[in-house]
Amino acid sequence: MTYQDTLARWQQADLPADLTAELKQLSPAEQEDAFYQNLPFGTAGMRGQMGVGTNRINVVMVTLVTEALAAYIDQSGDAAKKAGVVIAFDSRHHSKEFAQVASRVLSAHGIKVYRFSSLRPTPELSFSVRHLKAFAGIMITASHNPKQDNGYKVYGADGGQMVPEAVQAVIDGMAAVENEFAIAQDETEKTVQVVDDDLDNAYLAEVKTISVDQDLIQKEGADLKFVYTPLHGTGQYIGEKALQQAGFTNYTIVKEQAELDGDFPTVKKPNPEDPAALSLAIEYAKKEEADLVVATDPDADRMGAAVRLADGSYQVLSGNQIAGLMVNYLLAAKKKNQTLPENGAIVTSIVSSRFASEIAKSYGVATLDVLTGFKYIAAMIDRFEEKKDYTYLFGFEESFGYLVKPFAHDKDAIQALVLFAEMAAYYKEKGQSFADGLKELYEQHGYFEEKTVAFDFPGVNGHEEMAALMTKFRNQKLETVGDQLVLATQDFASQTQIDRAGSEKKLPQPKANVLKYWLADGSWIALRPSGTEPKLKLYIGVVADSQAEADAKLQSFEATMEEKIKA
Repeated sequence: MTYQDTLARWQQADLPADLTAELKQLSPAEQEDAFYQNLPFGTAGMRGQMGVGTNRINVVMVTLVTEALAAYIDQSGDAAKKAGVVIAFDSRHHSKEFAQVASRVLSAHGIKVYRFSSLRPTPELSFSVRHLKAFAGIMITASHNPKQDNGYKVYGADGGQMVPEAVQAVIDGMAAVENEFAIAQDETEKTVQVVDDDLDNAYLAEVKTISVDQDLIQKEGADLKFVYTPLHGTGQYIGEKALQQAGFTNYTIVKEQAELDGDFPTVKKPNPEDPAALSLAIEYAKKEEADLVVATDPDADRMGAAVRLADGSYQVLSGNQIAGLMVNYLLAAKKKNQTLPENGAIVTSIVSSRFASEIAKSYGVATLDVLTGFKYIAAMIDRFEEKKDYTYLFGFEESFGYLVKPFAHDKDAIQALVLFAEMAAYYKEKGQSFADGLKELYEQHGYFEEKTVAFDFPGVNGHEEMAALMTKFRNQKLETVGDQLVLATQDFASQTQIDRAGSEKKLPQPKANVLKYWLADGSWIALRPSGTEPKLKLYIGVVADSQAEADAKLQSFEATMEEKIKA
């Protein structure tokens, strides 16, 4: 079926008024882009631009994917239907509407639904699936994407994002639907139960256990002054409760960004990875001479931070720096109170810094590397619980996602918020700043610096162009990057590592379209097409004996790789 055939079907369908109006206004090029494919359902569900078409997020596509999920649950039996699905949503446009549509489709199948009446964070959705022993969860969010986007994330019974087999079942189910405009919905929502306070309280009770040193908080928590911004999203309601129950009360909320607004009017992107998203909070902090700034993204699964320096300016920390500081604080505290297990492990992604890994190693703690996507960290947690070979201590991704305790099985900015405030109290008691603590760790373990560069491949041919570029790199052996020899090449698609002598070994991770190059000085480079956006991501991680040397390496490696990518 051509995109023109699909377009014609939509033109004849009884669409909501807003989609009908938009459809009439599309140019021929816009029609092709909106209908040339179904919006891909990938590692974390669907995410994309809101609007009319199969390559967009709208009520029709939400209905279609929910019907496919319902068919998968039907096939899994009555127990799965009774266990049901938990649904939550964020502050984006149409999020509540999409959550209600999903509820009605599931209810039409007789599947139990637990739905929040108002917006909640992604980590609370993950926790709730586990707490209620539900079969699945749906989170309506586009996380940190721009305002024009929305998304549909699906979770399995363990509270982690769906495993590949279940994802494929949903993809197959979408293809099996003959008429997406005739999917039944139960307007009475007979199987839907609204859940709010009980799950909030259960989640907050678990978050309360995050604190490592309650005596420290009682001593320093009231004096610690910081600024918190939820970036117009879900973090404020639960985040404030979590901070207050831990003992932190001397904070200021960024008033303008506490307003729930899917237009995110105060930022270009509601993404704590972007230093610009913290600008308004830093202005607040300067006026109040606050010790730090913390920010959560719209669905509160990512946390960013900036810390005050001696001259009164603020340094925005990277996700890898935040993770390194957290790992050091946690492990030092556990060692001090003699609760550090002999088989302790942290889990991180193959494109995250080695900084936290080196810190963990100094405490005798192992690091296990998984593919990008927090569901792989969740799967490793489940493996630890089953095999008892390791004790989970911390998980993170470089993209500002952290998980302290696995009562949620996805990155959790609410947990991170509490632990980061506690770390600030720890450094304050020592008469140090975060910058002082970070410098100490660099001097002990090496100066680590990382950068991620995204190359856009939009439009109909974008995915083909990315695929061709990855093929080019696989066919052309990379010998050097900057002035460094490539010692080993890891191709996660073939699950092989080949060193300079030609020796080959198998990689333990599942297959994935990722290339990683290990350099002679311990630095590394990785190439990975995004699973949710039409972007090719270049990851660079360097290690050096000084900050200046690390910065120089980073610039050199980026220039080399950008030249090769654009050649």
